[in-house]
Amino acid sequence: MLTMINLPDRPPHPAYSQGVKVEGNAKLLFISGQVGSGADGIVPASVGEQAKLAVANLNAVLAEAGLDNSNLVKMTIYLTDVAHLQEFYGAAFGTLPSPPPATTLLIVKALADPALLVEIEGIAAA
Repeated sequence: MLTMINLPDRPPHPAYSQGVKVEGNAKLLFISGQVGSGADGIVPASVGEQAKLAVANLNAVLAEAGLDNSNLVKMTIYLTDVAHLQEFYGAAFGTLPSPPPATTLLIVKALADPALLVEIEGIAAA
């Protein structure tokens, strides 16, 4: 069982929970960073399209393990430019889990391929 934790003296944030408690004999799934390219290897130019693909790829790994994004307890999101933040949220917000898991968002200099603008990794429990 997963319980999202947020401090009562702070307003909840729509994009992340401050913590997630996992109870019982949970099995964990560690998901490598998923990027914004499809099975064909094509990387779209826009952060919005890459965000949608990265989330879809994350969800596909979850599904392969018999889980869905409600099982996510932690996500780490990497963006290559702070200017991409609003476009990322606009594209990914409706496809990310609600309530949100514990989440860290980092602005990094680059990802493994210069065309990549977003990468998302996760930890899920069931």
